[in-house]
Amino acid sequence: MTKNIPPIITTLSESIRDAGGRALLVGGCVRDILLNVEPKDFDIEVYGLAPEKLTELAKTFGEVIEVGRAFGILKLRVGDFEIDLGIPRSDSKVADGHKGFDVHVDPSMSPNDAVHRRDFTINAIMMDPLTDEVIDPAGGVADLEKKILRVVDSELFGDDPLRVLRALQFAARFELVVDSESMNAMKATVSRLKELSPERLRDEWRKLLVLAGKPSIGLQLGFDLGVFDVLHPELSILKATSQNPEWHSEGDVWIHTLMVVDEAAAIMRREGIDEESSFTIMLGALVHDLGKALCTRVIDGKIRSIGHEEAGEAPARLFLKTVGVSSTVVEKIVGIVKDHLKPTNYYLQETEKNQPITDGAIRKLAARIAPATMNELLLVAEADYFGRGQWRHGERREYPERQWLLDRASKLDVLTGPAPHAITGAELVALGIEPGPKMGEIIREADRLRDDEGKTKEEIQEWIANEIRWM
Repeated sequence: MTKNIPPIITTLSESIRDAGGRALLVGGCVRDILLNVEPKDFDIEVYGLAPEKLTELAKTFGEVIEVGRAFGILKLRVGDFEIDLGIPRSDSKVADGHKGFDVHVDPSMSPNDAVHRRDFTINAIMMDPLTDEVIDPAGGVADLEKKILRVVDSELFGDDPLRVLRALQFAARFELVVDSESMNAMKATVSRLKELSPERLRDEWRKLLVLAGKPSIGLQLGFDLGVFDVLHPELSILKATSQNPEWHSEGDVWIHTLMVVDEAAAIMRREGIDEESSFTIMLGALVHDLGKALCTRVIDGKIRSIGHEEAGEAPARLFLKTVGVSSTVVEKIVGIVKDHLKPTNYYLQETEKNQPITDGAIRKLAARIAPATMNELLLVAEADYFGRGQWRHGERREYPERQWLLDRASKLDVLTGPAPHAITGAELVALGIEPGPKMGEIIREADRLRDDEGKTKEEIQEWIANEIRWM
């Protein structure tokens, strides 16, 4: 018996068999088992049992949620473990949107017929959990071995345009090449991508950026298919945006972006960053240079992108809105985009140009990028630094900027957010100042004296005492 199949799957499958049906593992869990990867989710397709009988049987194991009654789909929860149970069906597209299907549930359908509604052959492999028999009418096993991503049914593929984005993340995660017929089926579907909600887009972007070792594979596939022309023109224009070869020998901004996201993916694994945080960092790496398309010019014979950090805010916001991320994530990424060069610039200014970076400059940086943290900024900045071709003066494979800035930020207590105000409202009240606009003015000026002029707490308190005498 396959070691990656939990005992509950076996027990449930035996009960289905005893009731006159047959349980087959389907989809991603079978693909992962064949790749010797621990599956995260288990989908079972049940043949030979009516929906009502399957529901009744499932309830003897745990809580049953009918997540898609019309689609013949149940979710069985046994403790913390969840299993998706489905009955074979045929789908006919009758209207736009992912709900616009006429669904016919048919327990008597054969696996060979049921497989046609699957998206890709690698997700159409079935396995009997009681015998380990692999049922593969679409040839997914061979495609896995050959590293090919192939659609199951070219005519039905376009019923759900989300499948195009699924192709991007599968190609990236498993480093697959799309065959020519499948490319044509995908290209014929691209124009309908605008039917998709931001939430559905977000889920596929998350898998592409977080689960893939080389997200660039999926991104390049998206570019070749014309996905970004339809959904994200702010990405597609990067290919036509040149860079100064003195600093970017790799070529245009699109190539640089592909290299940066792959560097970022490697850094996420090196640092053990959790999936939620990784998604934020990876999005930051993806959109960090969108501003270059807006402000790149040839000045004195050289390609320059002056002000591209600030210019990147608007296209970054547009992209992030389209993919439906939270407002907190948007603000984090915008903060990173607008200051992604600062860690390297500050470090070089202090270590090579002998121009010390003040504590005030570090505090202001922390305040500008909030709610992003210094560590999040540095992860994107490091990926940006290494995501390029051969350096003019040779390659440097370390990034001392990271530890330098982390040490500075730690001493100033701004690792995870802006510094506390130089003087608090409570302290001002104790000095006899009433809450109101004047208090806010004093707090802001106290911060300025600390950050711009390097005043100590005692000097700021002395200044406040003088202010009170004149109030």
